[in-house]
Amino acid sequence: MKKRLFVSLMSILILAAVHPVGAQQAKKVPRIGFLSSGSPSATTPEFGEAFRQGLRDLGYVEGENILIEYRWAEGKFDRVTELAAELVRLKVDIILAPNSGIARAAKKATSTIPIVMANGGDPFVDGLVASLARPGGNVTGLTNLSSELAGKRLELLKEILPRLDRVAVLRSGLESTQSAQLKEIQAAASSFQVHLQILEVRVADDFERAFEAAIKAHAGALTVVSGSSGLLLRNRKEIVELAVKHRLPTIYPQIAYMNAGGLMSYAANEVDMYRRAATYVDKILKGRKPADLPVEQPIKFELIINLQSAKAINLTIPPNVLARADKVIR
Repeated sequence: MKKRLFVSLMSILILAAVHPVGAQQAKKVPRIGFLSSGSPSATTPEFGEAFRQGLRDLGYVEGENILIEYRWAEGKFDRVTELAAELVRLKVDIILAPNSGIARAAKKATSTIPIVMANGGDPFVDGLVASLARPGGNVTGLTNLSSELAGKRLELLKEILPRLDRVAVLRSGLESTQSAQLKEIQAAASSFQVHLQILEVRVADDFERAFEAAIKAHAGALTVVSGSSGLLLRNRKEIVELAVKHRLPTIYPQIAYMNAGGLMSYAANEVDMYRRAATYVDKILKGRKPADLPVEQPIKFELIINLQSAKAINLTIPPNVLARADKVIR
């Protein structure tokens, strides 16, 4: 009897030595909430893959030592707030917000869970951070410098069309934070002696009317303003098709328009920004606070030109502009 008791006690001691954490809780696998106003099929797939690649580069493998909870609003922006609240109830460790609009919705849902912007506008203007250097709250990440680049896009249109004297500006009437971009466009227009025609849309049915107004006013080109409501981006295919239909040279603020057949885009390299967003996730999981992590500005910019689209509207891209393109679609 004593021998059996001795053997049992020894077995318990050996098991305790081999599995010292057996009585402890298993190590928690961090969960990231990936919140999008789009859908898996409509969202640019390169972005999500770039984010996951960034995580892999840092030693995180989805499904193994990190989990990603995807939430898609399927083009219904009013659902984003509801989905953000759902992620908060799940107690995710971090919420990845593709843009400032998503970040605002997430911030309304939580003031404690860190929020990382992958491709935000100006978070200071949007009221998301106290400053770029010291965000001060639970939001940080990357800004795409959309305001500063708005004037550069008008400059590119002028290079392609030297005689250009009237440009239409397509903006969403649902946005309250596009004033900085419009100021940059107006400053560039004044410099190049170009008249602007602001085209404001609020619903999908407004796009045809907006393009007809541009043609009636003899606009020679169009620039699209970036925004966070998603109205323009969700309707990018129609915008591109209308630009071709009316033979209106158009420059876009995001690569997604180029995937839909757009003529030309100039923007921060969004794929690189999503990859860089993973570094914020890593730092926060290792104990850094978003309040102390400076908002990062892009270091890579892309000029993309689609020669097929140029041919469709009988437009010749000057060699000097073509030579500066980072990517040419032939």
